[in-house]
Amino acid sequence: MIHSKYDKRYKEIGRKIAKYRSEQGYIQETFANALGVSYSYIAQIEAPNQAKRMSLELLFEIAELLNIDVKDLL
Repeated sequence: MIHSKYDKRYKEIGRKIAKYRSEQGYIQETFANALGVSYSYIAQIEAPNQAKRMSLELLFEIAELLNIDVKDLL
């Protein structure tokens, strides 16, 4: 895997997504289905040892589903 200078940020965003998702009672599978993505994709985004990139559109959709401001994930 090619490392990016933003890997730490991607990991932090994934950690925040997992935190908010869990606080709202979503399991990864239900969360992924609501977003129209695969369970494994959400698992990769949230994995603490992986810096998974995502589109801005998906980031906005995640924030909307979680009923939070996208800034809370950054």
